[in-house]
Amino acid sequence: MKIQYTYILLLLACVTLVNCKEIDTDSESPWPEQTNTTKPWTRWWWMGSAVDKPNIKSHLIAFEKAGLGGVEITPIYGVKGEEENFIDFLSPKYMDILDYTIDVADSLNMGVDMVLGTGWPYGGPQVTPEHAATQLLVEKYEVKKGATINTTIEPKDKKQHGLASLLHVIAFDTDGNATEITDKLENEKLNWQANNSDYTIYAVFSGKTRQQVKRAAPGGKGYTLDHYSTDALNEYVIPFNEALSGFAGKIRAIFNDSYEVYGTTFTPQFLDEFKTRRGYDLLPHLQQLLDTTDNDISNRIKSDYRETLSDLLLNKFDIPWTDWANSKQFKTKLQAHGSPGNLIDLYASADIPECETFGSMPYDIPGFRRELEDIREGDADPVMLKFSSSAAHIAGKPLTSSETFTWLRDHFKTALSQCKPEVEDLLLNGINHVFLHGSTYSPERAAWPGWKFYASVNFNPNNTIWEDVPSLFSYISNCQSMLQSGQPDNETLLYWPIYDTWGKNLKNSLFFQFKIHSLDEWLHDTPFYETCKNLMAKGYNTDFISDQFIAEASVKDGLIVLPGGTYKSLVVPDSEFMPLETLKKLLELKQAGAHIIFEGLPESVPGYHDYEAQNKELLDLISSNESLFKTTTDLYNDLKTANVNPETLVESGLKFIRRDIDGEKIYYLVNHTSKTIDDFLPIAIGNKEVIILDPLTLNVGNAIVKKEDDRTLVKLQIEPGKSYILKTENSKSQKDWGYFETSAEAIPLTGTWNFDFEKGGPQLPASVTIDSLQSWTTLSPEAEAFSGTASYTIEFNAPEIVVDNWKLNLGDVRESAKIWLNGTYIGDVWSAPFNIQLRKLKKGTNELKIQVTNLPANRIRAKELRGEEWKIFYEINMVNKDYQKFDATLWNPMPSGLLGPVTITPLKKTLQ
Repeated sequence: MKIQYTYILLLLACVTLVNCKEIDTDSESPWPEQTNTTKPWTRWWWMGSAVDKPNIKSHLIAFEKAGLGGVEITPIYGVKGEEENFIDFLSPKYMDILDYTIDVADSLNMGVDMVLGTGWPYGGPQVTPEHAATQLLVEKYEVKKGATINTTIEPKDKKQHGLASLLHVIAFDTDGNATEITDKLENEKLNWQANNSDYTIYAVFSGKTRQQVKRAAPGGKGYTLDHYSTDALNEYVIPFNEALSGFAGKIRAIFNDSYEVYGTTFTPQFLDEFKTRRGYDLLPHLQQLLDTTDNDISNRIKSDYRETLSDLLLNKFDIPWTDWANSKQFKTKLQAHGSPGNLIDLYASADIPECETFGSMPYDIPGFRRELEDIREGDADPVMLKFSSSAAHIAGKPLTSSETFTWLRDHFKTALSQCKPEVEDLLLNGINHVFLHGSTYSPERAAWPGWKFYASVNFNPNNTIWEDVPSLFSYISNCQSMLQSGQPDNETLLYWPIYDTWGKNLKNSLFFQFKIHSLDEWLHDTPFYETCKNLMAKGYNTDFISDQFIAEASVKDGLIVLPGGTYKSLVVPDSEFMPLETLKKLLELKQAGAHIIFEGLPESVPGYHDYEAQNKELLDLISSNESLFKTTTDLYNDLKTANVNPETLVESGLKFIRRDIDGEKIYYLVNHTSKTIDDFLPIAIGNKEVIILDPLTLNVGNAIVKKEDDRTLVKLQIEPGKSYILKTENSKSQKDWGYFETSAEAIPLTGTWNFDFEKGGPQLPASVTIDSLQSWTTLSPEAEAFSGTASYTIEFNAPEIVVDNWKLNLGDVRESAKIWLNGTYIGDVWSAPFNIQLRKLKKGTNELKIQVTNLPANRIRAKELRGEEWKIFYEINMVNKDYQKFDATLWNPMPSGLLGPVTITPLKKTLQ
């Protein structure tokens, strides 16, 4: 069976090559070999784990055929009416299905990842209250001088009774002196007289957040796990040690979702850990820790508290978690964002750091539609994205993954064209292993639209976008095959001064999370952010570095050496706080010949312990090494001195990322502007030949170049929405790239179109002929409700013009199209610009067929207008983009089909 399937794959590959235009089979292909890792993967939601082997197999075959390289299994809540088919998580039946899934995936050369639990975050029935997520609880009592307190010490929140553990009772006099009076308790009752002063008494409890696993599947419900405790982790994995026996190396990676462990500010061993790590006892400073005013001492103690949480999350959970997984020959994949810790260090603790984007971003690309009523405003900030890829780069991790397309549009309303620029921004910022968010298992017995996860987008065969989704997946795969090659080529490091955030009052909150949805609170309007944005705007690509990785750095031949590679310079943005050890290490690196560029110098060490003495040492260190700590007056000139040169091609508006393969460079270039760029653009490597590669079509050719000693000028023609990959070489290895320019005005294709509905539902409307292009929703009530694929066919006479090529422009396409000319398949267009090269027309009459697929929105709208219920899911069921009740009856019909105008434009080759 596997041999037969491999043969089929080879045939499909041959068909793909035949359908690709102008592939030069005589030249060695510069495209790397495709693997399951270069292909996009998908998060695969198993609703109620009500899965069976025949449907598992059919899903995986469909996924592979469409171009996916693997799945990440996440069991979640179930479907009403399917209770008899629910399978408990980790039960023998579940493990049998998992084993079968892995075997089928392996036969298709696909990989399988899994979540270490159900829903998110980690937790489940094996989590006892002892090891559940914990919070610091403090109860406050006032006692006047001479008075006696005689009361039971317990949490005011009755829900904490039986869960919270009393640790300490501390009395503070009016001068702030602390006295431990825990020994005055008898059976949790305090009987104590306040002598000599008024007192404030604090009772310190180890309380519980009581958070349950979100979206849990059958067999997965329970408390969220304490993420600051190795003991809790070790207890948590006991069921997995047994269930996963025999699975070593069969699962590719274990996934841990974004840190949504809310309000967890404590762990039972926190006070001891704090004393060991920060060098002082926290209890005598409890009043200052809880002080909500913005004062220096309180903020320093809070900084120490937050740093301790970060240390525990990293060293007591994330690193042991990776060690556990690696011991079973699994990799780990971690979303660190949302946590209270140092994102760089946390991302780097996993084998595959993973970021995410949420919502829809704006683009200036003509024809890119972003209807406000259908979107959630996005927060895909490129600086935020670079935290994950930077961690991978400096730690030497080859892959950076992403949770992609989360809530890109409302349900049933996402087009492939709207996915492309969003995923390009991920690739441009170092992500090279895309995970779709996502795909829902839906058995054959489920009526359309099948089972749906509450968050959009759903990449499934029962979604009409599946008709042309292989082209999106192919594009991502082609890009990733290049962006996984060689090494990242960011020459400059940028220090992240995390203590400037930890040391703030932060809205009086002790617990702070570095969330992607609250960048204004901790990232925007910081010198770090401003410097990063300025560097990117000037054409410098950077990786971020933490204090921990600075401590690991060394210098060789003037280069800064890290586990992941070497860097030419390190920029230190203006900051208020920096650990003394970090400043000493920066001085050491600079004395060893590293290019360390200071935009500003720290004013203080962070934290409370011995800070005055440390501050004196810090200032003495700066003053005694004044020449080495001189701040820059021209950052870009200092970078030039370090032999770091910008990629000035960004002045054209192009975005780029660069990689290095044995000294040769790969550039991934994207045009998200509103204008075509047609010019010689410089790349910062001299005297090179350059190959242009089109990841959309696989076309390859030698570029026209002008060689200079320190740079190479490359002739590029990039329309808005297009992307190319450039690869430098010492000599030409391909045929020449085809450059064209318009030789005459575009010619409209007018006349009678034969219009046929080909596949889709709820039923096929009748075929018609039309004289002008319009949305098919205007043709009839049946057409208004239709979602699927229809074809447009027209005959036209070839214009009597001498041309080298013809460009077909489809105008407004809703939403993707395949094109045939005279019965020969030309290709598909599914993103802006909606055009394609036809090559030559035959003399006389030509036939053009355009097959168009719309979105499923109109069909679901019609279904709801008929009163047919399909939202049959437990827990959150279905919501719209604003997390309100989903109601498609409120929608207007979405324009569908080929709206045009359709034109052909004569092209002639240019030989500049």
